[in-house]
Amino acid sequence: MGNYITTVAVNIAVFSLLALSLNIIIGYAGQSMMGHAAFFGIGAYTAAILTNKGISFWLALLASLIVSGALGAILGIISLRLRDDFLAITTIGINFVMVALFQNMKFFGGSLGMAVKPLTMFGKKATPMHFLIMLLILIFLVCMLIRKMNSSWFGLALASLRGDEGAAQSFGVNTNQYKILAFIIGTSIAGLTGGVYAHRMTFIFSSSFAFIVSISIISMVVVGGVGTIRGPLVGAILLGAAPELLRFADDYRMILYGGVIVLMMRFQPQGLLGENSFLMNKFNQYINPLLKRKGGEFNA
Repeated sequence: MGNYITTVAVNIAVFSLLALSLNIIIGYAGQSMMGHAAFFGIGAYTAAILTNKGISFWLALLASLIVSGALGAILGIISLRLRDDFLAITTIGINFVMVALFQNMKFFGGSLGMAVKPLTMFGKKATPMHFLIMLLILIFLVCMLIRKMNSSWFGLALASLRGDEGAAQSFGVNTNQYKILAFIIGTSIAGLTGGVYAHRMTFIFSSSFAFIVSISIISMVVVGGVGTIRGPLVGAILLGAAPELLRFADDYRMILYGGVIVLMMRFQPQGLLGENSFLMNKFNQYINPLLKRKGGEFNA
């Protein structure tokens, strides 16, 4: 039972990182991104190939971050000439192209997938708990990065870009630079997560990075609340645990899963914990005043 819970927690932690990374692009920079799983896969295959060749796991993780970020920079440059639906369709296409490459090239293991050299820590094979601790540390560091980003000029520039790109340019904000930086940061974190995921699974398939995975990541961000730290984390926990909680309705859980998303978009488009959402309005009305009296305030 303990290993099962830890395994589910690792899966939720992986998607928490992916949701946080996607939120930097769509939540803070306001860019359309529908193919995030492609960069998740790029990081996974990069780390897997390198460790299989005898490279250190930590160097392989660094490489997965750099390679995904470099390709994310290219996507960022492409995004300068695309807007909204056109950018979304382009990122969907990138996702399908990468999955096709993973599935059809022998270099990536082809349709049979790729075995990954197991990670050893302290002289023993890494356990799910080792991966969970590693992922929780990464989640903490990414959350601190986002908080630092939001309190800096970079965060202010992204907010102006998200609000009105034309107005931001008129005030001298280099919107092109900040768009590219947002794509680099978001895709780098996705690639790093992919590197950890590959070694946790010890075997990866192209289907693990298919478009449906991108939709799952987007759903987590939207359900939790776009443009916040708390939103993607809560969305990943809820939708990451849902498949396990709904195993008794295995034949209908995807219907229920889709139904929840449709209801959220219809009645609560800000997400459960997004700015001006029903829950956050109630929280700010009743809870935050109590926290302020005690010298604190919740803001994430």
